[in-house]
Amino acid sequence: MITQKMKYALKAMLALADEAAAEAPSPLTIENVAKRSGTPKRFLEHILLELRNAGLISSIRGRSGGYVLIKPPSEISISELLRLIDGPIAPLPCLSRRAYQRCEDCVDEDSCRIRKAFAEIFWSYLLLIDSLTLADMLRSDKVAGMVYGA
Repeated sequence: MITQKMKYALKAMLALADEAAAEAPSPLTIENVAKRSGTPKRFLEHILLELRNAGLISSIRGRSGGYVLIKPPSEISISELLRLIDGPIAPLPCLSRRAYQRCEDCVDEDSCRIRKAFAEIFWSYLLLIDSLTLADMLRSDKVAGMVYGA
């Protein structure tokens, strides 16, 4: 499961992407992002700082300042965002690409049936999640309807 922090980050990014797609986009203040995304402002400040430091958004100072996307939504990978906010996404530390660790109780990774089973599941998940972008989330209503029967 994704954390609440990740949900807030996604909601904020979607609010910024919606604004970027507007006819006359303008920077959104933290208050506007919070209001549009339904995210508590106190959590949003830290999240927006992380997103800015990762080069996904920019902050503009001044009276008409605020936050803006600096990459098109089609170039913002949801898996990278997940890793940024929540850390490794692998179900086992021995399957992680970026935070690999041998499991403490593992005698032989090559013959570990738990690792093999989860490797297959994780591979399928990676194929999907690595291809998902913020742009996909902006147009996800049809797919979501099929998932939960709307």
